[in-house]
Amino acid sequence: MDSIKQRLLTNWHLMRIMRLAIGVWLLVVGIQTHDWAVGLFSVFFLYQAFTDTGCCGTQGCYTSAAKPMVKKEGTEDIEYEEVK
Repeated sequence: MDSIKQRLLTNWHLMRIMRLAIGVWLLVVGIQTHDWAVGLFSVFFLYQAFTDTGCCGTQGCYTSAAKPMVKKEGTEDIEYEEVK
């Protein structure tokens, strides 16, 4: 129970606040217009805000660091000369 409470009350940043605001706004619009599709979008944004997740999930958009190039046997370094 402490983990859920800690997750809800800590680590609020700009994107998390924006997701909460968009979710609340869409929920109000969905209730006013009686549109259940808008209500589903609001649930999506509210879930992201409360659980601090994004569209990609945990490191779904993560790109690995570039690997160093390994020199193959039998290849030579090429020297370039600048021509003006």
